[in-house]
Amino acid sequence: ANVFFDGKCVSHTVTLPNGVRKSVGVVLPSTLRFDLSTKEIMEVVDGNAFVSINGAPEVEFKAGQSWEVEKGGYFIIRAESPVHYVCHFE
Repeated sequence: ANVFFDGKCVSHTVTLPNGVRKSVGVVLPSTLRFDLSTKEIMEVVDGNAFVSINGAPEVEFKAGQSWEVEKGGYFIIRAESPVHYVCHFE
């Protein structure tokens, strides 16, 4: 497992047979900033996430919704309750 921010974010990275890399994880109640070295698409599986992308106003994302951040960008996620996600790396 990958453990970030003193356990407030825990994920598992998987590499599919075709070489595609993804991570599945949970963000526990907190506000966290992620600086990206690759493009990411974050898909909410369960819970609600409040997200600011590259300093833009915060937007709420619910289960079934996703956001995208380009390489070199960042996002701030605020979770009031656990948020389960899949991260698609590109």
